[in-house]
Amino acid sequence: MITKVVKIGNSRGIRIPKSVIQDSGLTDDVELEIGDGQIIIKSLTTNRSNWDSAFKKMAKNKDDVLMEPQSLYKATSWDKEEWVW
Repeated sequence: MITKVVKIGNSRGIRIPKSVIQDSGLTDDVELEIGDGQIIIKSLTTNRSNWDSAFKKMAKNKDDVLMEPQSLYKATSWDKEEWVW
């Protein structure tokens, strides 16, 4: 698809067709990445939208516990000699 960069107030922008917005899942808040002569527009909601349900599922399956809980209580020489509060 080819489009033109147009003047919008003191800025410049492009018009994105409604169908492209819908198909891409973009919402009100987006993230812009710039590099290699490209502007990449990413939706913010898709990155973490399922985290809440994933964490609930992990808790239900008891997958959210430390695999080595004893490591919390084991002090190393660095803990005893180097660490300063």
